[in-house]
Amino acid sequence: MKQFTLPHTEITAPNVVLGLMRIAEKSDDEIRTLVRTARDAGIDFFDHADVYGGELHHCEERFAKALQLSASEREQVTIQTKAGIVPDGPYFDYSYEHLIESVEGSLRALQTEHIDILLLHRPDALVEPEEVARAFDELHTAGKVRHFGVSNHTPRQIDLLAAHVQQPIVANQLQLSITHSTIIAQGVAANMQELDQSVVRDGGGVLDYCRLHGITVQAWSPFQAGFFDGVFLGNPEHAELNAVIDRLAAKYDVTPEGIATAWITRHPAQMQVVLGTTTPQRVTDSAAGSEVPLTRAEWYELFRAAGWIVP
Repeated sequence: MKQFTLPHTEITAPNVVLGLMRIAEKSDDEIRTLVRTARDAGIDFFDHADVYGGELHHCEERFAKALQLSASEREQVTIQTKAGIVPDGPYFDYSYEHLIESVEGSLRALQTEHIDILLLHRPDALVEPEEVARAFDELHTAGKVRHFGVSNHTPRQIDLLAAHVQQPIVANQLQLSITHSTIIAQGVAANMQELDQSVVRDGGGVLDYCRLHGITVQAWSPFQAGFFDGVFLGNPEHAELNAVIDRLAAKYDVTPEGIATAWITRHPAQMQVVLGTTTPQRVTDSAAGSEVPLTRAEWYELFRAAGWIVP
């Protein structure tokens, strides 16, 4: 498993992360097996959110109850969680009161004294950055949150926060897969009139922005074909792409999940892949792609097979 020092932090992080949004109905034994499999593969970074599990903090509670981490075991892992979504509605809330309440709930649910990274889950149109700064300062000073980041944010939304918060934004969790890769594809097709791929949709090159500012991009839904419309792996609608994936999987002696992971980890932005599976074997298969050395030609072949234009 490839590891790196997460910029602006002391965290040594793997480039594959285990997301735990689907463990609500899993038994303690199943959760322990899933986490043990991840640890065996070199994954010691776990991603949560207060809204995962149907009821507030439910998946966080299931994780803590199943693992019962000792103090020394807790220091061996990185726990990240998110705040800002209010399920009733739904709507978003980055007020001081909501962020403090959410973090306190996560600390109780996770049975921990600190959260390593707190992400703002989805942009709040009514954000008052001074309120966010106040919450961040209080949580950081109290030692309850060590680092802060965002999810699904544009460059200008990050700039607005950064103008007020004292702590660096260390991560931006964005949807990214071979087929859902507009944050990469737009730059490839820049300045191509009448081509939809060239349209800027993220407020001005979010991937390059994150690279320039030392913000780690965390790729969620790495196997999704589009926005929650099924996976591309084994999907007959993506036959050309799967043919290339299968050939490369045979070459590198990994599964298709490994190649789909490798396409993201090969990118020099040093991104993290956030897995959402609860199947231990898929965790192992995906993690095997962490260090697959795709060539430039192979990376672009996958990109073109996914339907993107390379001028």
